[in-house]
Amino acid sequence: MLVQERICDDELILIKNTKAYTSASFILRGANDFMCGEMERSLPDALCVARVLESKSVVPGRGVVEAALSVYLENYATSMGSREQLAIAEFARSLLVIPNTLAVNAAQDSTDLVAKLRAFHNEAQNAKI
Repeated sequence: MLVQERICDDELILIKNTKAYTSASFILRGANDFMCGEMERSLPDALCVARVLESKSVVPGRGVVEAALSVYLENYATSMGSREQLAIAEFARSLLVIPNTLAVNAAQDSTDLVAKLRAFHNEAQNAKI
């Protein structure tokens, strides 16, 4: 159904009550042209974020990957019987700098937070065995 409506100072022709929703329109309203321009520039970014979140292909952030890799490498290092064990264990410890720094920058107790993060990943990785 085609409908002509007036929104603010604009005359719009709207298609309503369609059975197939293959397209959508956004009506952006703001205090001034600058605000509307900013919304228009931000809209594609917001749609991309929504599409990525729906695809479920997001990698967790905030040092989670580094903490999980650190726990895995520490467990792997204990299975080594040579000097490589020390290098692997030290690299695993160095990965924790990232979640530690992020916690400090967020004004959190980094020692407690990283310890909880390591415990969680250690439990999760041992549960798979």
